[in-house]
Amino acid sequence: MENPAAETILDRFLKWEQEQRDDIYLTQPYPDGTVVHYSWGEVGDQARRMAAHLISQGLPAGTRIALLGRNSAHWIIADLAIMMAGMVSVPLYPAFSAQSVQFVLRHSEARLLLIGKLDGINDNWTNIREHLPSDLPLLALPLSPRQDIPQWNDVIKRHAPLANVHAPGHDEPVTIIYTSGTTGQPKGVVLSHGGIAAAYLAMLRSGHWDTRNTARGFSYLPLAHAAERASVEVASLAFGYRVFFADSLTTFVDDLKRARPTVFFSVPRLWTKFHLSVNEKISPAKQRMLFPLPLLGMLIKQKILRELGLDQVRVAFTASAPLPVTLMRWYRNLGLELLDVYGMTENFAISHTNLPDRQRYGSVGRPQAGVMARIGAAGEIEVKSPTQMLGYYKDPELTARQTTNDGYFRTGDCGEIDADGFLRLTGRVKDAFKTLKGEYVTPAPIEQALSTHPRIEAVCVAGAGLVMPFALLMPSAETREAMAAGRLDRATLAREFDELRERANAAASAHERLQFLAVVKDDWTTENALLTPTLKIRRSEIERRYTPLAEQWAALGQRVIWEE
Repeated sequence: MENPAAETILDRFLKWEQEQRDDIYLTQPYPDGTVVHYSWGEVGDQARRMAAHLISQGLPAGTRIALLGRNSAHWIIADLAIMMAGMVSVPLYPAFSAQSVQFVLRHSEARLLLIGKLDGINDNWTNIREHLPSDLPLLALPLSPRQDIPQWNDVIKRHAPLANVHAPGHDEPVTIIYTSGTTGQPKGVVLSHGGIAAAYLAMLRSGHWDTRNTARGFSYLPLAHAAERASVEVASLAFGYRVFFADSLTTFVDDLKRARPTVFFSVPRLWTKFHLSVNEKISPAKQRMLFPLPLLGMLIKQKILRELGLDQVRVAFTASAPLPVTLMRWYRNLGLELLDVYGMTENFAISHTNLPDRQRYGSVGRPQAGVMARIGAAGEIEVKSPTQMLGYYKDPELTARQTTNDGYFRTGDCGEIDADGFLRLTGRVKDAFKTLKGEYVTPAPIEQALSTHPRIEAVCVAGAGLVMPFALLMPSAETREAMAAGRLDRATLAREFDELRERANAAASAHERLQFLAVVKDDWTTENALLTPTLKIRRSEIERRYTPLAEQWAALGQRVIWEE
């Protein structure tokens, strides 16, 4: 890179647009089974035309342009167009509630809403569409459900490509990411062009990212989230490599196999699903027998990774919640370089990472290049990163509260830093609760211990104001299917869960021992607001739903209870 410190992410795109104009940048599968490839030149042409349209509407530099849709090639093309016009993107989670969408559009003062790929099945479009502001101009991207508003392809035909795109300064805002949060209204995190540039420089300097322009990325987690935006959009624009998209959940495996990514970012929920799907085909007992065999074991492991579409991955990442150490070891035993990382929206996900040759199980790694970290009052992790936000939009008081006098961001997470600088997360500052006896319970370590069970997909420990805490368990989809098909009975699973409870209690302090486990009947999803768009549990919503049942469950005197 020639003087990369001076280059914004838009500068990087312009470089690739010129140098590898005919190379494929984005690969988009469509619902009818067709696959469309967009070259760097084609992406640049469409983005420049849309930028010219935005400017033609009389919208000044700095105007907020909202972007609602699931991941697609045109999500990235639209974001580039907004940058080229000198405007600020406001991405909206497709799983946001209608009320959250209304709030963000009003709070950001968005002047235009771009509506992308949505279907009302894998997102919340069915509810959102009924509550869009009547006076807000709309424009449909390809794959949009709205055919009654101006269409992307028609609009760009009316404009010549913008020749002289905006040259942003490092202090200029580039995007406002509204955090989904686990409670309260979304907060607008304002990120700068300089902060985004610092993100890809941190990837470059850490040495762990695949920075070859022949690398391949795969995008399926929400691009409205900082982690996917950094790991897919920014990384591919910075290093000039190709990105593949998924069409839907039903085509996910085929889409992933098409991509054969070399760099792959995911969350614990998917890593757990992959593991469970392998266990369905090759039992853990058979794995223990076959994996150690010199040649056969290697061939089986390679086949597993190939069937998952992960056989070409050079480095993979997990984040958003702790992944059990046993599962980390299982993936590394397969030959997958899986690394636990940590970051916040407020620092554009650039904080801590394990490295292939320097990792510590149970930790989220050490600070990335240019990042400083420490433990503040009440065990709270404080981080100063070169990618740090400019502040919360329209909320200087909150910005001041979350920032120390010497510039560190108060993360709200609790943690411990060992002698070698590795950070271990121990929970959220606000997650600890008091039992009826007045003793504090920290849920995260207990939840992590329970989540090691292969039949459990999500866990929430609750019990504020009760005599003893209890845990809510959401079984995996595979477990539910096995029970429905008669391959697994409730009594067997109850014994397994009771043994799990006993192991967790043996490792816990007396006041943190679980009175019972409650197996919930409904899935926790983003649609029912029990998970965030990044698939973290919404603790407050889960507690609100289930805590009223706790005393009734406790009165049953059973160690494992099934919600009926």
